[in-house]
Amino acid sequence: MKLGAIQHVPFETVGSIEEWADANGHALSITKIFNGDPLPALHTFDGLIVMGGPMGAYDDHRYSWLPHEKIFLQSAIREKKKILGICLGAQLIAAVLGAIVHKNPWKEIGWFPIRKTIDGHKLFSAFASPQTVFHWHGDTFEIPHNAQRFFESDGCKNQAFLYSDHVLGLQFHLELTASGLEELIQNCQNELIADHFIQLEEKLTSQYATYSSENKRILFSLLDSFFAAEKV
Repeated sequence: MKLGAIQHVPFETVGSIEEWADANGHALSITKIFNGDPLPALHTFDGLIVMGGPMGAYDDHRYSWLPHEKIFLQSAIREKKKILGICLGAQLIAAVLGAIVHKNPWKEIGWFPIRKTIDGHKLFSAFASPQTVFHWHGDTFEIPHNAQRFFESDGCKNQAFLYSDHVLGLQFHLELTASGLEELIQNCQNELIADHFIQLEEKLTSQYATYSSENKRILFSLLDSFFAAEKV
């Protein structure tokens, strides 16, 4: 299958999603919107992955490409493309579906558990409950109308939603690689100030070895299930 990905900043890449795509023989084309790459035509991809970034889904006045990306996402949703949004990507999808995106009561940075709010859905069968995953965000989304909410954490009420079986938003980062974590720390060091749900650099890196393999296993299972109907 043909996959497209939208990358918003140099240091938030598709991570281990690229490994999954290669292992399954999927063509993955990455649009680096921060470099001025044009958004792809809808007919050029079967599934779309929308990555994270430090900007807000409401920062249209600061990023000239943001309104165009929202229109593009609306069109992709209308075309019933399989779309996975991660962190900012999930917030952008929520916004174009009419939900509010706003500051979370707490920044959530580090390895924290999420819990299922709905059990038994095959898409999330690889997840335990609780399941420790990686977070790095200050904003959150409300759940779009007609979407289902699937996970919560102590630091953030809304961690995932599924809309019409073909649009999935995740607030957390299962795709994180060791180099990706290093890049995040280097570029967002100013956010690492001890707080209720902020872990400092030493804990971020030490816990990577504990949780990263399991997170990748879960990610690959999720991608297999979510994109299964589009496989060729």
